Amino acid sequence: MNPMSTSALWAPFTPMRQFNRQPMLFESAEGMHYTTIEGHRVLDAMAGLWCVNAGHGQARIVEAIREAAGRLDFVSSFKMSHPAALSMADQLAAIAPAGLDKVFFTNSGSEAVDTALKIARAYHQARGDSRRTKLIGRAKGYHGMGFGGLSVSGIGRQKRDFGPLLGDVAHLPLPYDAGLRFSNGQPQQGAHYADALLQLLEVHDPATVAAVIVEPVTGSGGVYAPPVGYLQRLREICDRHGVLLIFDEVITGFGRLGHSFAAQAFGVTPDLMTLAKGLTNGAVPMGAVLVSGSVYDAFMAGPEQAIELMHGYTYSAHPLACAAGLATLAVHEELGINAHVRQVASVWQSAALALREQTSVQDIRAIGLLCAVELKSRENAPGARAAEVAQRCFDAGLLVRASGENIVLSPPLIISEEQIALIFDTLQRVLDQVA
Repeated sequence: MNPMSTSALWAPFTPMRQFNRQPMLFESAEGMHYTTIEGHRVLDAMAGLWCVNAGHGQARIVEAIREAAGRLDFVSSFKMSHPAALSMADQLAAIAPAGLDKVFFTNSGSEAVDTALKIARAYHQARGDSRRTKLIGRAKGYHGMGFGGLSVSGIGRQKRDFGPLLGDVAHLPLPYDAGLRFSNGQPQQGAHYADALLQLLEVHDPATVAAVIVEPVTGSGGVYAPPVGYLQRLREICDRHGVLLIFDEVITGFGRLGHSFAAQAFGVTPDLMTLAKGLTNGAVPMGAVLVSGSVYDAFMAGPEQAIELMHGYTYSAHPLACAAGLATLAVHEELGINAHVRQVASVWQSAALALREQTSVQDIRAIGLLCAVELKSRENAPGARAAEVAQRCFDAGLLVRASGENIVLSPPLIISEEQIALIFDTLQRVLDQVA
């Protein structure tokens, strides 16, 4: 019997009629692999959904969640907290870029983004600069599905059905030159794309702009690394005009580029940083916003008994999430995940770029342990080739993600060189089969 035939489930980002006919259901996971309910073992080349960075079923994380559930199931974060929340905040601040030393906990990346946008606006209000309400995102940026994050995101199909969204939002162009395809790491040209921010500020008046939000590496929109010097230029322009810079590191955080955060990999520190996914290795929902001390201090000028930020969530700093997060940070340190990523990234990127000779491949973009293989579209059938490739990979024991015409890869960071070879060998064979 089809287990979905009578199910009430309405799944996110899913063609439900197709899914109900042919559901993909997993019952267990360990290390680098999932196992379906039919017993089909699949190499996870997506780290779940960009989040299981330390691999599935890490014993220390599992035990930490189990112990926490038996000791303290819940406590509110409204005017109270618990020791693990303080420890989690302190440990995040310790590995963050210098100056990002305050932590506001949420439950997802979408909530983290909406929180960061609210903090940015409220920061200017707290300083008496109430004109600064406008927000600037970027083309192909993905910042979750809350109304704030969706408004600053730059993927039109995701916005189409839900407007009108927030007003006073503008977007930077994607810093990508199609003439410089097949990129390994950061493109050497393209820093000038940051100057588009100067043009937007001229149009909108810099004195009315609260914040600019970008992913250091565009993730769901297709894995676009920033050109050398681009993020530095954004930082300079924001500083000159009093605009806050927000990095959305929901995908790039926790080792994906061989550093705790992409901000450190690129040498640029934002004013706020959003986190989720790898924060708890995907084991318990959790997000966070790292906030610079100067932004935090602006809220602390009023009466001591007053609530400085009228914002929060019931499950902020949930005890189980904090337990999972602390264990995840410990596992990353024990396994030396950042160093391992730096060691194997060149192998990953070389294996990815070896696919460039495939006739159906339009572009390949790889950095750290991220990769997008962009395929040529079939006539009148955009996305069909990538969807077929993803299904054939799954049948062959490899889980990849089709996003538009991109095959996106983002494996657990414990991946071996042998598993890297297996991923790209499988993808090579499948591309040979798909017309």
